Amino acid sequence: MTPGQPATEPRTGGHEDYVTDKTAERHDLALAVVQQLLRVRGVRSFAAHTIDLKLSVDGRPIPLGKPQRHAPELVVHSAAGWVVATVTMGPRSGSYLVSMRDGGNIETVPAENPEKVASLMLAARFGGRP
Repeated sequence: MTPGQPATEPRTGGHEDYVTDKTAERHDLALAVVQQLLRVRGVRSFAAHTIDLKLSVDGRPIPLGKPQRHAPELVVHSAAGWVVATVTMGPRSGSYLVSMRDGGNIETVPAENPEKVASLMLAARFGGRP
């Protein structure tokens, strides 16, 4: 995939966006690079980690539950508190998937270019495009 191309890996909210602990850890490290680039520019962001915990199957309890991890997301807010951009990693491509509040498409950015992701998120934060 190329930058600016609509992503072919949208988050569906279903089982497809579950990832292994190892994959989530790898994605978290890639998102931390972008988070640091934003921090240096004075933009605060946070990483969201979601884990589903299934406590029963067919009405029968599961000992200790069955955790299922979603891919981590990096979230940037405006000064007023609105979410202006989120970024996650494509589970198959390993590319950054950037979703901005003002756009309908998810922008795909190669994993080797976290600076581009930070620029896109900064533009969304301050109301413009890079």
